[in-house]
Amino acid sequence: MPDSARPRPVILRLPPDVVNRIAAGEVVERPAAAVKELVENALDAGARNIAIAIEEGGLKRITIEDDGCGLSADDLSIALERHATSKLIPDADGRVDLLNIHTMGFRGEALPSIASVSRMKLVSRAAGEAAAEIYSEAGRIEGPKPAAFTGRSETGTRIDVADLFHATPARLKFMRGERAEALAVTDVVKRLAMANPGTGFTLENNGRNVLRYAPEFEDEAGRLARLGAIMGREFSDNAIAIDADRDGARLSGFAGLPTLNRGNAQMQFLFVNGRPVKDRMLIGVVRAAYQDFLARDRHPMLALFVELEAEEVDVNVHPAKTEVRFRDAASIRGLMIGALRHGLAGAGHRASTTVAGFALGRAQPEAGQSGLLWQAPVSSAYRPVSLPRGPYVPDTAPAARFEAPQHPPQMAEFPLGAARAQVHETYIIAQTADGIVIVDQHAAHERLVYEAMKRQMEDGGVRRQALLIPDIVEMNEDEAGRILDRADDLGALGLEVEAFGAGAICVRATPALFGEMDTAGLLRDLADDFAEYDAGLALKERFEEVMGNMACRSSVRAGRRLNGEEMNALLRQMEATPHSGQCNHGRPTYVELKLADIEKLFGRR
Repeated sequence: MPDSARPRPVILRLPPDVVNRIAAGEVVERPAAAVKELVENALDAGARNIAIAIEEGGLKRITIEDDGCGLSADDLSIALERHATSKLIPDADGRVDLLNIHTMGFRGEALPSIASVSRMKLVSRAAGEAAAEIYSEAGRIEGPKPAAFTGRSETGTRIDVADLFHATPARLKFMRGERAEALAVTDVVKRLAMANPGTGFTLENNGRNVLRYAPEFEDEAGRLARLGAIMGREFSDNAIAIDADRDGARLSGFAGLPTLNRGNAQMQFLFVNGRPVKDRMLIGVVRAAYQDFLARDRHPMLALFVELEAEEVDVNVHPAKTEVRFRDAASIRGLMIGALRHGLAGAGHRASTTVAGFALGRAQPEAGQSGLLWQAPVSSAYRPVSLPRGPYVPDTAPAARFEAPQHPPQMAEFPLGAARAQVHETYIIAQTADGIVIVDQHAAHERLVYEAMKRQMEDGGVRRQALLIPDIVEMNEDEAGRILDRADDLGALGLEVEAFGAGAICVRATPALFGEMDTAGLLRDLADDFAEYDAGLALKERFEEVMGNMACRSSVRAGRRLNGEEMNALLRQMEATPHSGQCNHGRPTYVELKLADIEKLFGRR
């Protein structure tokens, strides 16, 4: 048919039920979204206890019961109308400021959207009012009418949503399995519980209790207790308090020590004015703050809360209100990075207690071993042997070196104690006032060298030591070219290099911090690193990474024997150096075992 013969399209108004189902597709994409909207309504109503129950992942039934202020019969009659809300109040001129929102919800879309695709019953009672109920099936409304209210308090609301998406069966084809939907609901409830420690939450799935959080005090201790209940006790035991403000914005919350890390970023949470949000900015912020402490494939645990004037953040950028837009995103980003770095600096040489806990757990005898970690084979040739009299003489095998205690008694009062031995020429054993400390000498020295390099860079450049006889390093031309292209930047790091014919590098000076070092190995490693960098990227943008790699390759290696003075000097430096509890890759530099825990291993407690 020719274009001129086509009928002209006519604009029509869609029926209300179609409008609601379209809105439901944006707001209620799955059961977890429905739970989120209904729980946020309960929070806006001032609820102190919220009970959630789901069946078959929320597709068969969702029940939300709260002890909030409740709704009157008159409110119920318009609660299921689109864009009807109690949360946006017009001013004297009838205007509503959408940039001045102080509630979780404000669109007035959740209830009518859910009602349009399900069978929903809403029972509520407000103070001084009789209880009433309203029923909706796929948008057809019955009520309100008087009802019996059996809530947990004198006021509150109970919403029962059955057969979600029964009015739009095509949507059910896109739902995941029951388990996946139930996990999504659990995640939503956890995030809302983290943001509201003063409210109690319970969640049941198919009649089985999944979550139960009692109300906490609305202070720092209460917030940490709620975070520990959700993120695990190991987080609350190893969390650093974060508290900073800038230009009217305040950042609070808790961040885990670098040695407490995960293989993904699922344990990183951001809340803006009490609202759980997902913002890609958080990934960059965390990476920038922890770049000195973690490898790129490891992720710390944290929960951050941003509070600022409502006018400074736009929450009306996503139908599900899971994203926000800051008016000054750069300032918020700087605030978060600065606060995290300051908090980590305050942790000093502290390392995660999970490291010691893991070590103790591996030392426990396995079941069925009768408490024995090793049992000698039974032999008929066994004969009792009498122990020789006299003082004990330690074994002088190369794998373990014993240092006679020549330290003053008060040295054990230092946080990392006094060195007593070196084991396998890799680990330093130190005695503290109430336990022992095991130090990985390579990881510890790597952090010390790196921090010293950073300080010298801030003072104008890493100090270098000239070589009496320059080192000539043979490389292929590509590798040599990559090194020479960065020669000026490497000079700022204390490594002075120049060309020495085709495929050769002359090293005239090395960082004074390193002492004797394998310059050939270092240059080859750096050439491999530079091959992964963008050709136009200045090395100063990767200084931290390059310094970390140089520190790693030039620090005290495993297998080097240390005497008592050297071991104690290393311990004292660790105590005086920030972030010395972990190496540049996030691994712990030491493990502390308390005497009480050791005594438990031997049945003394």
